[in-house]
Amino acid sequence: MAAYDQEDIERLMGDPWVIRNRRKIKAAINNARRFLEVIREHGSFDRHIWGFVGDRPIVNRFHSFFEIPSKTDVSEEMSRDLKRRGKFVGPTIFHSFMQEVGMVNDHLAHYFRKIASDGTSA
Repeated sequence: MAAYDQEDIERLMGDPWVIRNRRKIKAAINNARRFLEVIREHGSFDRHIWGFVGDRPIVNRFHSFFEIPSKTDVSEEMSRDLKRRGKFVGPTIFHSFMQEVGMVNDHLAHYFRKIASDGTSA
């Protein structure tokens, strides 16, 4: 997709299976190009993204849902990194991403599935 050109955009604009929004199509192409830049620079997207947390999950010890942040300094740093590359993804989206892929564990301390930083049940 990173190699798509104007001809590909026009083809996609005529495809009934695609959301035919030119800005969204161009954004998807741009995202693919930025993704490849990260891979060229760091060897893999995984290596780059885990570098923001020192290659270890962040395990928080929150006791209330009200303590769980919607963004953190790390997610703001990740957001600035992509913005510098020409793609905007906000820090709240990045924090959600970090939760989803296991980079941050925001389960409440009393939750039965809470995992300690050494990988054992807490």
